[in-house]
Amino acid sequence: MDFLMSGLAAPGTYQRHYRNVFHAFITIGRVDGLAALQKGLAPALLYQFLMNGIRLGTYGLAEAGGYLHTAEGTLSPVRSAAAGALAGVMGAYLGSPIYMVKTHLQAQAASEIAVGHQYKHQGMFQALTKIGQKHGLVGLWRGALGGLPRVIVGSSTQLCTFSSTKDLMTQWEIFPPQSWKVALAAAMVSGIAVVLAMTPFDVVSTRLYNQPTDAQGKGLMYRGLLDALLQTARTEGIFGMYKGLGASYFRLGPHTILSLFFWDQLRMLYYTYTK
Repeated sequence: MDFLMSGLAAPGTYQRHYRNVFHAFITIGRVDGLAALQKGLAPALLYQFLMNGIRLGTYGLAEAGGYLHTAEGTLSPVRSAAAGALAGVMGAYLGSPIYMVKTHLQAQAASEIAVGHQYKHQGMFQALTKIGQKHGLVGLWRGALGGLPRVIVGSSTQLCTFSSTKDLMTQWEIFPPQSWKVALAAAMVSGIAVVLAMTPFDVVSTRLYNQPTDAQGKGLMYRGLLDALLQTARTEGIFGMYKGLGASYFRLGPHTILSLFFWDQLRMLYYTYTK
């Protein structure tokens, strides 16, 4: 049972509760109620505030300081990707306990449609307190190292793609100078790129965070990121690494587009009125 509840099983050997993202909406709403579609909202908002505040703020400082450009003044994709990765690591590690609790809460469901281990938390603060009391401060960061590659890949892809696409569009003069359309188009390209790059790591990090643990807080199904990747690929194949791709885009696509677009426009306003 633990084998199946961990989310690791060969295709065709388990019951599929959700055929796609739209079927999941309907099933969860019908069985658990419409409010269940917003499970984990509080920790999700708090995590995004912490992680993206640190991530985008740090990357913005690096860009404003000229660290992302070469001596000739052109954007360096390598420096951009490295800065995005470093900024993502800082934000994700500090917000890891909140992300873990978010994962636990969102995985909770009625028994007939439950997938993965069920923790039965009553809320964000109760979950943080319970985990801290049972496993100590270290337990709050369980799965953090396994989740960092997810953010390294996602943040570097997102910010590098966004900056590079903006730079190219400006050089090619596709839109008028300083047009908001440049940022919007670049954010749309970045949204597609980040979903393709991040989904396999999303699948694995979710399993690391949500796996059952022993009394010492050690995971019972996976020893770490590499073990989870190998087990998933071996048991479920390449498509197992892209489970929930549609749902990932519906979450990450609009989030990437809106966050990068408004971040860019707010920075432009800031530089316009502070110079």
